[in-house]
Amino acid sequence: MNKEQAQWPAGYRINARVEGPPTDIIEAFRNMPVAAIGDAMSRHAGSIGLRQYHQHLDTVLCGTAVTVRVRPGDNLMIHKALMMVKAGDVLVVDGGGDLTQALVGGLMRTTCAPRGLAGLVIDGAVRDVCEWAEDGMPIFAKGHTSRGPGKDGPGEINVPISCAGMAVMPGDLIVGDADGVIAVPGAEAADILARTRAHLEKEARIRESNRTGTADPERFDAILRAKGLPI
Repeated sequence: MNKEQAQWPAGYRINARVEGPPTDIIEAFRNMPVAAIGDAMSRHAGSIGLRQYHQHLDTVLCGTAVTVRVRPGDNLMIHKALMMVKAGDVLVVDGGGDLTQALVGGLMRTTCAPRGLAGLVIDGAVRDVCEWAEDGMPIFAKGHTSRGPGKDGPGEINVPISCAGMAVMPGDLIVGDADGVIAVPGAEAADILARTRAHLEKEARIRESNRTGTADPERFDAILRAKGLPI
């Protein structure tokens, strides 16, 4: 901790934005299904309990994580983070899963769009859902309510957070589609991209064998025999 950080009031922290993976890696992930990425990450990664509030199911959210941790029902530090983001970033907010007060609404959407934000992931509530349904700003959240937020703090920006069951670090790659949202560790993005591509190739072979009726029965029979079934 440096001298400046030591002077922050308790509960407040604003760290610099962390660079994410290279642009070509980010763009490649835009074509990777979240479910396949999750399979390549051992099937234990990804969001739990989020729903999309943008209208079109085929909209993909993809970009570098700027993380925010807030007190439930308070969005002061979300406003500050929106002043720090770069085009293509994804704002990922740990709001503790609270649904009693919205953390973002339609007025904030008018800030997100001109800054080129790639989208938002909110472990909390939103409001003005008809405005978020418009094209151009993907958003995933835990729920919605008409009740608005306070702006008192405290909060932290660009710190490790937990969001809807995911551990998210600043600079992670965030991908979201109709199946949910996943955080890909920035340092591992290239390797996970290669594993995701390999997994999709494997799935393509299985689909073809299912279609032609040539699937190998040993794929599951071997597992059942190993469990003691007389197959």
